[in-house]
Amino acid sequence: MTPHPHPSPAARRLPQSALADLADVPATSRWVRSGATRLHVLDYGGTGVPLLVLPGITSPAITMDFVVRELTDLVRPVVVDVRGRGLSDGGGDYGLEEYAEDTEAVVTRLGLDRPVLFGHSMGARIAAVTAARNKVPLRGTVLGDPPMSGPGRGPYPTPVDAFLDQLAQAVRGTTAAEVARAWPRWPHRELELRARWLASCDEEAITATHRGFESEDFFDWWPSVPGPTVLLYGADSPVVTETGAAEAARRNPTASLSRIPDAGHMLFWDNPPAALASLREALRPMLA
Repeated sequence: MTPHPHPSPAARRLPQSALADLADVPATSRWVRSGATRLHVLDYGGTGVPLLVLPGITSPAITMDFVVRELTDLVRPVVVDVRGRGLSDGGGDYGLEEYAEDTEAVVTRLGLDRPVLFGHSMGARIAAVTAARNKVPLRGTVLGDPPMSGPGRGPYPTPVDAFLDQLAQAVRGTTAAEVARAWPRWPHRELELRARWLASCDEEAITATHRGFESEDFFDWWPSVPGPTVLLYGADSPVVTETGAAEAARRNPTASLSRIPDAGHMLFWDNPPAALASLREALRPMLA
């Protein structure tokens, strides 16, 4: 029998250089309890409508800084270290409804008044489920390239071992140059942040969420997501294909879809100007 390439879970770690990154972020760390789980969020402050941001499977909150700091003229960004990432606790379940409960706890405990939810990848799926559950009042949702894999739909395009290999590199100690081998189009600062912060991700959070990409169907929830909702997807994304986008339009006809040119799944990292312009356009009607 061939041994599994990852025989034991990688321990979460966060070097001092990563913690020092927080000094360069114009946000305040705040803490919320969801049951026994302590969740960390970055609150950019201001008097605008709250924009609650839910990042992807291996993206701690700080990795969305380059996106949300471009939105502070429109909204008050509040970015979540999703359970098992960044400074938030790990453990418990990593299903979509558990993630949605965490999101509801952030809205309630921080007293966010009818926020807009914006999620990328895994975070987009969480935003959809939170909106469909309708347990906290929202102004709308923006979903960035949500995984549409699931039962009977084929596997998620990136195998779990690819995520675990990158995690092992980060725990060992990686560099921006090494990260760039997997993500050659990314801006250098974002490569550096990933090199320093990826090791904060819990291995079980990654593997369980990846299993969910293939066992929990986005389309079980998507038709029940109320408007206004906008789905952003990359023109070259293997995660939201043209076929998937067409099904999304058909299954939730009240939704708007926006195709971002010259971008794959990692919208804002692949084509920052176009992705940011699409996000701002999606947000404006929800803020009126």
